[in-house]
Order: sequence, then C-alpha cells, then structure tokens
Amino acid sequence: MTARFSEEATTLAGLWHVTRNPLGDARGYLERVFCVDELVSWSHRPIAQVNRTFTATKGTLRGLHFQHPPSAECKYVTCLKGAVFDVAVDLRKASPTFGQWFGVEISAQAHNALLIPEGFAHGFQTLTDDVEMLYLHSASYASSSEGGVNALDPALAVAWPIKVYNRSPRDQDLPFLADIEGIDV
Repeated sequence: MTARFSEEATTLAGLWHVTRNPLGDARGYLERVFCVDELVSWSHRPIAQVNRTFTATKGTLRGLHFQHPPSAECKYVTCLKGAVFDVAVDLRKASPTFGQWFGVEISAQAHNALLIPEGFAHGFQTLTDDVEMLYLHSASYASSSEGGVNALDPALAVAWPIKVYNRSPRDQDLPFLADIEGIDV
C-alpha cells in the first residue's frame, strides 16, 4: 500500500513539509488531508480547532502570527484552492535558528502542507486569486496569547515572491523581530 503522506524535515528543527499522496483513477481521487495515526510529525497532538480562510486577491500578505504559551500551538496548514507562498519563522528563544525563516509554495495542485510547531510565527502570500486555506490547530485561539512579527521586517528579509498588494492594518502594525524576546516552548 502506498503511504498517504511524505514528510520532509526542513532546515528548521520541528518544521515539516508534508506532501499528500492521493489515490486515484479515471474517476478522480481520494486524498487523506490529515491522519493523526499516519503523520509522525504531528506527534499525536490534539486537534483543538479547524479554520478555513478565503483570500480574494493575488499578492495579499497575511501574518506573521503566533500564540504565546500557555496557548502556543502547532499548525497544519494546507491550500484547498489556488496557491500561496507559506512562511514559518522560528521564534523559539533557545533555538539556534531563532529568527530564521523557511518558505515553500503550497497549492491545491501540489497536495502539500506545512506542519508548523509551537514557537513559530506563520504567514503566507497569495500567488493566485481566490485562495482557500485549511488550518488544523493543536490549541484553540486565545486573544490574550496572540502575537506576531512584521512580515516586511528587513531583519527577517523574507523573499516574498511577488509584490505585496494588500495587508491588514493589524499586520502592518506588528512589531519587528528586534522587539520580540522569543517564545519559551
């Protein structure tokens, strides 16, 4: 039997690029989007919340968001429609890769996802119009624990692939990395 998932470690410890392996024939395919028993990188964390987002316009930038402990969360992020450049930034205080980022194109056609552990900020830029994303979270959203880092911080130097056309006022006002102490996880 073909494995339903391929899990590839990234250059940042604990951050995984996941590719789903759909089973198909002339009628179409069946794709297992998530399975706690088959995704080793999820490590049997609970699924506390599932969110779906829609972004209308190509070039929109969302993030970079995270939650502080005790609400720190692992996220499994995938694209159901369209394509995004998905980015995770290591904000773990004791990590040798603190402040480093990893980015990968995630698309419905590629059947891939990013598994982002606790202590990372996450964001994405839409590469197409009408993007739909699905998020699985290991902890519920807690407004008192929310945090973020400015996605356009020159110190991060994220190589966003296309011109940024749209950001929320909240995301524009997020602090730079120099103003963040890091996350104890």
